[in-house]
Amino acid sequence: MKRILAQISVSLAHSIRDLTPIVAVIAVFQLLVLKQPIPNLLEMLWGLLLVLLGLTFFIQGLKLGLFPIGESLAWNFAEKGSLPWLLIFAFALGFGTTIAEPALIAVANETAKVAAMGGWIENQPQAQQHYAHGLRVTVALSVGCAVVIGVLRILLGWPIQYLIIFGYLGVVLATAFAPTEIIGIAYDSGGVTTSTITVPLVASLGIGLASSIEGRNPVTDGFGMIALASLTPMMFVMVYGALL
Repeated sequence: MKRILAQISVSLAHSIRDLTPIVAVIAVFQLLVLKQPIPNLLEMLWGLLLVLLGLTFFIQGLKLGLFPIGESLAWNFAEKGSLPWLLIFAFALGFGTTIAEPALIAVANETAKVAAMGGWIENQPQAQQHYAHGLRVTVALSVGCAVVIGVLRILLGWPIQYLIIFGYLGVVLATAFAPTEIIGIAYDSGGVTTSTITVPLVASLGIGLASSIEGRNPVTDGFGMIALASLTPMMFVMVYGALL
């Protein structure tokens, strides 16, 4: 118990350190540049306290739970030597973490509202829900495929720079044929996938897998999967928009 409290104290100190520059910038511009009092100061301070506590417990949870789980699962699959099951697990991990990503849920819901306002879909709750769900599933499928490609890259030693180059060539090609309305949404979809749930598990999978395979370096081979997970949603969402 004392060890856990000590770890939480360290995480709390780090969270304070990370949030201090943000608070300082807001205070300087509000008080010195705009020369206006901070509105709803008590509510803002309460919100900052909640952010501080949430960030602290979230970081501690990553250290105690998600990172060890991802690495241990990667080790176990590598020891069994079953490539089909490893690829199925990689796809399921990428799909499952992305479909539950809070940032993606928020962006998909907001996109559905804007699409209804713009006349792209019917301005009805059911149509908006269907559109948002389709967008989430599309992004989740793309991340699942990206994680599979990332696992194959680690196993086979593919250079990541070539995957990124060809991937962005695919994005440029898809942009040329995609509807104008979906392009910005597709680009933003690549960013929201790399958020609170997806990043820790996918990164730990790559690091654990590279650590468990002889001849692979966790530093040079274990990273890069997040870049693929950011890249593929752009293409998938543009294809999704073209098919609607």
